[in-house]
Amino acid sequence: MRGDPELICAIRDVPDFPKPGIIFKDITPILGNGQLFRKTIDLLSESARAHGATKIAGIDARGFLFGATVADRLGLGFVPIRKKGKLPWKTCSVEYELEYGKAEIEIHTDAFAPGEKVALVDDLLATGGTAAASVQLIQSLGADVAAAIFLIELEFLKGREQLKQIPVDALIQI
Repeated sequence: MRGDPELICAIRDVPDFPKPGIIFKDITPILGNGQLFRKTIDLLSESARAHGATKIAGIDARGFLFGATVADRLGLGFVPIRKKGKLPWKTCSVEYELEYGKAEIEIHTDAFAPGEKVALVDDLLATGGTAAASVQLIQSLGADVAAAIFLIELEFLKGREQLKQIPVDALIQI
């Protein structure tokens, strides 16, 4: 494990969740500790700033917690990337493969101006399917993805390979 020792120590392993054989990385101890949450937002914000982001996008749902807070910290706008059927206005969507089926995410068609530099923020990079689909949505609206930024990257799942053209930052690598 690499990354900030305080954050690493706060992550709780939950065996056999959501199904047998999975070790779930529970970040709620970070969310519940004001100092650790602030430190996490500081580090995520530094990354977004370093990549020149002019807008932040967050992936449903924990990406909303981190992404919206980073956007506020940097004085930037925030764009939610939602599961299909959750946004109230004109949307574009992309379907992608999961290990157990398919999923679809969407974004409002007016979420970005052409050429805007977007930092995609989420809690976890696992296989990379959702992040890659999010990048595709952002780019389909003419924006540039400046970076994909995560609290945790599960390196053994090789999700970074799905984001080959995009700089990837993770505060913790497992």
